[in-house]
Amino acid sequence: MIVLGIDPGSRITGYGIVESVGNRLVHIDNGAIFTDTALDFPGRLKKIFDGLLEVIARYHPEQVAVENIFFATNPQSALKLGQARGAAIVAAVHCGLPVAEYSALQVKQAVVGQGRAEKEQVQKMLKALLGLPETAQADASDALAVAICHINSTGLKQITGGTVRAKKQKTSWRDMKL
Repeated sequence: MIVLGIDPGSRITGYGIVESVGNRLVHIDNGAIFTDTALDFPGRLKKIFDGLLEVIARYHPEQVAVENIFFATNPQSALKLGQARGAAIVAAVHCGLPVAEYSALQVKQAVVGQGRAEKEQVQKMLKALLGLPETAQADASDALAVAICHINSTGLKQITGGTVRAKKQKTSWRDMKL
């Protein structure tokens, strides 16, 4: 299975392509789509969309995984990041590809084994897992990690028959005071 991982951003959108061959992870490519901040915002979204269409056409991934928004202190930044994510998701859906979404916590857990891992730990683990000659650019590293998270999650779902049980929370929405 070939997976395109995407780390969306309104200025830089990272991408990473990883193939799962048996128990091995094979690095195919990684990079980043840089948008011109002098362009109007819709033009930047088009650049992300078009850039991802080119990546998809070149590598023919079977599935796409996108990182969710983690947090943003500035509401305007959160909106722009959400729109960049939307452009990435629409590019994948436009090509008929299934899209999965993962939080940064899930991605770090899947790659390093710890959800609170530092970026440098993730980059070192990626270098080891994929046999990279050097550390990938930050946004491309994040995208490779998202692809690996999806491969690991897909493998886990196959092993468990598609069900992964979550811990039951003590309170339900019915217990909450609205």
